Amino acid sequence: MNPTDTQHISQRYEADDLQQAVAVMQRGGIILYPTDTVWGIGCDATNPEAVEKIFRLKKRAEAKSMLVLVESEAALERTVANVPDVAWQLIEAAVHPITIIYDKGVGVAPALLAKDGSLGVRITSEPFSAALCRRLRRPVVSTSANVSGQPAPALFRQIAPEIIEGVDYVVRFRRNDNTAPSPSNIIKLSDSGVVKVIR
Repeated sequence: MNPTDTQHISQRYEADDLQQAVAVMQRGGIILYPTDTVWGIGCDATNPEAVEKIFRLKKRAEAKSMLVLVESEAALERTVANVPDVAWQLIEAAVHPITIIYDKGVGVAPALLAKDGSLGVRITSEPFSAALCRRLRRPVVSTSANVSGQPAPALFRQIAPEIIEGVDYVVRFRRNDNTAPSPSNIIKLSDSGVVKVIR
């Protein structure tokens, strides 16, 4: 088998994986998938029932909001009420993945919002998670693939069996990737331009 044939098989494999993951989310299911940081549990961020499934699986208090991924600047503008100018500057200058908490999220399940209505959003640069958002045409929840209070797994092999068994679909892409990523930087940004570094 020549390298070109191998590449085509790999592309078909990824396309099938992507199609199945999106179909599960469209039906209200939850998935386990690689992001631009750690492995995450995800769902359609506009589906309250799917979001609740993630809270139950993680045994996470609903008072603790979860962030969402989008694939583009246009998608970001549809997900929050206002994107301050400084946010674009931070995104453009970022060397590592950056999650920004905006004052007011819109169009997502209410449980994803903090008590003050704010929402954490990251524009993902990782190809598979970006494709998920693009195909679903909605933001995708991204929360670390662990029970709340336990360490976040950087690699697929570190994910607890109860998490793997508790989702509706486990993405095949990058399961054997042993490159340990880091969590994103988190910045809270108010509409007035006040910047607060969370992590």
